[in-house]
Amino acid sequence: MTNYAIAAERYFAAWNADGAEAIAKAVSDAFTEDATYTDPLADVARHEGIVAAISGAQAQFPGFEFVMKGSVDGNHHIARFSWDLVSKADGSSPAAGSDVITIAEDGRISSVSGFLDRLPGA
Repeated sequence: MTNYAIAAERYFAAWNADGAEAIAKAVSDAFTEDATYTDPLADVARHEGIVAAISGAQAQFPGFEFVMKGSVDGNHHIARFSWDLVSKADGSSPAAGSDVITIAEDGRISSVSGFLDRLPGA
């Protein structure tokens, strides 16, 4: 597995972790301490901010999970991938997007630039 795929796998593990402790642990595993996360709905930094963004998304979409669409593509220290937010109950997908991540020397993510391709009600 490439460093890009490992970083993306950890990213999705964080977004799909269940419960506050599991989210905090997964964020620590996936992101550097000073990591940033920016998309049209959030602009946060550090583990605490990323945990809050993930917890907020999970509260807004209970019973959903983030699933990578296609595969991760990378070069040098950056990677990109697309995702769908999918209902565990019926497979519906109200949201989708693409993210570009920067990978630090230790293999964890130091920044995320997110783009939303589809939103509920849009």
